[in-house]
Amino acid sequence: MEQTVKKRYRIIPITLLILLLAAVRFFEDSLFYDPLIEFYRSDYLLGIIPPMDMAKLMLNLTLRFLLNTVISLAIIYIGFRDLNIVKFSVVLYALLYVIATSVFIFLVLNIEREHYLALFYVRRFLIHPLFLLILLPAFYYYRLKAYNKG
Repeated sequence: MEQTVKKRYRIIPITLLILLLAAVRFFEDSLFYDPLIEFYRSDYLLGIIPPMDMAKLMLNLTLRFLLNTVISLAIIYIGFRDLNIVKFSVVLYALLYVIATSVFIFLVLNIEREHYLALFYVRRFLIHPLFLLILLPAFYYYRLKAYNKG
């Protein structure tokens, strides 16, 4: 009974953190410099990529990625209460950042119309907490499998 009560109280901070992730998304226009937001809201396949300050764009993408990552790691920690899972998640997020940022920079510097969609999806992984949606079920499955073995 006590374990069920403890698990119930995890829902409140996780819900607050999810609302915080939603707030980052809701206020993205006022919080972050990203000329691609408006570009992808329009008929981007027919348009031309807007001029960008690459240094400012990369700084803002990095800040947004870090903000979403810290909130996501907090959700993972509260959900699983396992520092090894959090450490592993940090490594995965760091790899995602390095790979996605490298691909993003390459695509922006070598942009052609046929790369617009690839740029959109790489950018999406950097600015939205999509990785959290992949990690949560994976860690849950891992935990469930370990519980069934032991």
